[in-house]
Amino acid sequence: MTVKAPNFSLAGKVALVTGAARGIGRACALACAAAGADVVIGVRNVEAVADLVAELESTGRRILAVTMDISDSRQITEAVAKALDVFGKIDVLVNNVGVAPGDLAELVTEKDLDQILDVNIKGTFLVTQAVARHMIERKSGRIINISSQAGTVTLRGEAIYCMSKAAINHLSRCLAAEWAQYGITVNTVAPTFIWTDGTRPALADPEFYNRTVGHIPLGRIGDTDDVVGAVVYLASPAAALVTGANLLVDGGWSVA
Repeated sequence: MTVKAPNFSLAGKVALVTGAARGIGRACALACAAAGADVVIGVRNVEAVADLVAELESTGRRILAVTMDISDSRQITEAVAKALDVFGKIDVLVNNVGVAPGDLAELVTEKDLDQILDVNIKGTFLVTQAVARHMIERKSGRIINISSQAGTVTLRGEAIYCMSKAAINHLSRCLAAEWAQYGITVNTVAPTFIWTDGTRPALADPEFYNRTVGHIPLGRIGDTDDVVGAVVYLASPAAALVTGANLLVDGGWSVA
């Protein structure tokens, strides 16, 4: 029997990455391009990501930046339509946008709750729905939702964030079951704390850093490279039979 090397290439694919301006989203966009995909980046301010567009274009791939505030359904519709007009298809969707207005549950405001629901749940669903309608017609697609270990473990002061990520995990399982008949896979990637511009201020506090690392059996904060490996795998032919999975990239936090 001949054993072939796993195929992690995204050559010939078009990937849409939301929340791509910085952090994990930016890294996902760069990784998809490096793996061979043409990339559409959904951002709130296209002018502010000229450097990212240039970096992506340096890979030799075709790149499109679209305005997409996922709390605005009109922008979602227009952004997806523009991506389809330019590239003709979307093979891979990486839903990365998320907010985390943390506070003790008894102190959470209605505004905080509305923001979490509008962005993390409603916005993610609407982007997924808009792209999936196209994928259903083509009977092919990969949807990867960036969740969090917070959807699996409990984090003090993060009740509504944990709630939203648990919702994304189960939504993804439901969609995986519903859309498998169309050749669409739906999975989640659930990172622990990752070094980004957004987490760096909190992790700069030695007490918080030590307490956080103390929960991680592998003994370190994650890097964006740890996350994008999982994303490219799930987007690639190597993961053709993987759907409804929640891939925890948490250094063992959830099993400790």
